[in-house]
Amino acid sequence: MAMGYWPDDYVAKLVTAEQALGRIKSGQRVFIGSSCGEPQHLVKELAEQSCRLTDLEITRLLSLESAPLTLIAHRSQCHNLNVRSFYLGSCLPRSLAADSRFFTPIHLSALPRLFASRRIHLHAALIQVSPPDDFGWMSLGVSVDVTQAAAAAADLVIAQVNPRMPRVLGRSFIHVNDVDLFVEHEEPLITVEAFPDMPAADQIARHTANLVDDGSTLQISLGATPRAILLALAEKNDLGVHSQFLTDGFMHLAAKGVITNRKKGLNEGKMVASAAIGSENLYEFLHDNPGIDFMPSDYVNNPGIIAQHHRMVSVQLAESIDLTGQATADALAYNNYSGVTGMVDFLRGAAQSPEGKAILMLPSTTADGRKSRIVPVVEGAVVVCRGDLHYVVTEFGAANLFGKTLGERALAMISIAHPDFREELFYEAKEAGLLGPERTLSDSLYGVYPSALEKTLEVDGGKILLRPIKPTDERLVQDHFYNLDKKDVVARFLHEKASFSRMELGGVWEVDYSQDFAVVAVVGELGFEEVVGIGGYITDPAKNLAEVSFSISRGWQKKGLGKALMNTLAERAREGGLYGFYAHTAPSNRAMIRLFLSLTYKVRTTFDGDTLVLSCRFSEPAPEKTAEEHPA
Repeated sequence: MAMGYWPDDYVAKLVTAEQALGRIKSGQRVFIGSSCGEPQHLVKELAEQSCRLTDLEITRLLSLESAPLTLIAHRSQCHNLNVRSFYLGSCLPRSLAADSRFFTPIHLSALPRLFASRRIHLHAALIQVSPPDDFGWMSLGVSVDVTQAAAAAADLVIAQVNPRMPRVLGRSFIHVNDVDLFVEHEEPLITVEAFPDMPAADQIARHTANLVDDGSTLQISLGATPRAILLALAEKNDLGVHSQFLTDGFMHLAAKGVITNRKKGLNEGKMVASAAIGSENLYEFLHDNPGIDFMPSDYVNNPGIIAQHHRMVSVQLAESIDLTGQATADALAYNNYSGVTGMVDFLRGAAQSPEGKAILMLPSTTADGRKSRIVPVVEGAVVVCRGDLHYVVTEFGAANLFGKTLGERALAMISIAHPDFREELFYEAKEAGLLGPERTLSDSLYGVYPSALEKTLEVDGGKILLRPIKPTDERLVQDHFYNLDKKDVVARFLHEKASFSRMELGGVWEVDYSQDFAVVAVVGELGFEEVVGIGGYITDPAKNLAEVSFSISRGWQKKGLGKALMNTLAERAREGGLYGFYAHTAPSNRAMIRLFLSLTYKVRTTFDGDTLVLSCRFSEPAPEKTAEEHPA
């Protein structure tokens, strides 16, 4: 390409769309700028000329289903356009499966290298840019991703110059001298309206937001549930962004001061992405914003780059996940954007980040509720393999599969499946040998985890989570009892005890969250928690009273955990309509006696042999006590 004074070159290269597209010949491969950066005016002209062309191959990322390129490809009367899409999905939906032969599975981080190596030869690239600045540089705006690499590799570069394209900073620029033809045409960019609400979205969002710590760096995929997550993050602090896409949700969090990018560990002070999909307001927000850098996909999606961020959290949508942790992913009915080419890049990068988390979300059932999205074995191509899957979130809770056996994974997945399908999944797991023959289907697998009862306590400058017990806590509970001091074992069980087998302790965690209930105090991250306290009750239906029991690890005693556990149990019991509590303990167990007396109800004491029986009824408030009388 001849190099000259760029303003003169720009004027010399100005042509009409008809003239520019007339340079394309039959049998060529043409790249078209992706998603909301699609040069609509050029694409429409290409469609007009398609009847004169044969064997024309269009190369693109799988883009918006409402975009001109998609509509033209499906409606072209001449049928001369073959569309090669780069997609890493399972093609389960019929709309995708019909064209599956044109999909090229590839990680987005590797696609620029594919173009640069010319293993796929691009004869032409149709791109859209902002007007040139005083130095001849034009921004690729809302679509840098693989567009920059395609433009660098193509024999012929045709740029639609659109004044409405925002000038986005970063490695997003192409010079006038590197473009062969210019077509000036102003038109609105492709926009995406707010995603429709899903019944399960808000609950999934709350569970997911609980996994996001202050100071985390975020990548969130597109769709209804990610939108809800961004809303659920409104109370977080100092979040950062390193994401494939920027959306309106990120813009709103930045406006509220939730996103500051101050603690990313890499590119601090900057939101980094490779493309934007959203509203006109988002595109205005991007224009000349010094706090935003757009970079090519081989940087943004590079797992090595992703892993350098502090507390990197990747949140993605899955189509289905099986009991062992294999996942499929596709464009869902409520997700207007098709394509998940960056999924594995971000899951692997986030998993390698210091304190990072790789999260997959999915509604527990299909939209009509007839099928479970948690299945015995996935159908179709696996996008995420077992080793890459860590956190899974549905509206019924969150599970961490990292480091877990297949049996532990199966139990965890069943516990967050829709209750209507848990029995079927349980027996499928036993049939497949994922659960041992000694396993029985307890009431605990039917109960809906009451996440609203979760509470966080500040103890000695650290955080302790009080939460209802889960069926997956079996090993944690056993570890807790095995690590108890001998005196505490006697206090809890009223006799010496050296064995805590699953059969003996089953009643502790096999609760139904209704008649029987238990709460644990845990420290550590989900999936690798340590139980430092347990409180629970078992109901006597004949009396409508519940027997309570507690145990606190020695290093955590006298820190208020017992009282917090007792209050949580009492709150749940009152809501469930129970009349009151009772407990059996040794007369020498001063801690248990003080704990029971801390309740705001009248406490009665009797003896059953050598055992002290404490009891209270919720309908009988305790008389007011003086400071001296009130237990410490």
